[in-house]
Amino acid sequence: MPNFVEVTSIESLPPNRVKAFLIQGQKIALFHLEEGVYAIADTCSHDEASLSEGEIDGIEIECPRHGARFDITTGRNLTLPAVVPVKKYEVRIEAGRIFVAV
Repeated sequence: MPNFVEVTSIESLPPNRVKAFLIQGQKIALFHLEEGVYAIADTCSHDEASLSEGEIDGIEIECPRHGARFDITTGRNLTLPAVVPVKKYEVRIEAGRIFVAV
């Protein structure tokens, strides 16, 4: 069973925004999209740039360094130069608080 860690409130993460958090030693990007709240590794699998500094386009995030794109909902790599997905984390929202499984 995953260990869910409380990260922040839903109010502190406005819609269509991303914030980076260090959760138990892991850099995680937390996204609040129209479709829901998602968490993926904050480090691009191609060149270790911070994905939370990239541009959101629908359910995709573009790496600010070389333009690789990832599916925010799954972590799947969508374009070169990334050829490896990033880790996806399970998210739970309870009483206005966001929890991430680590």
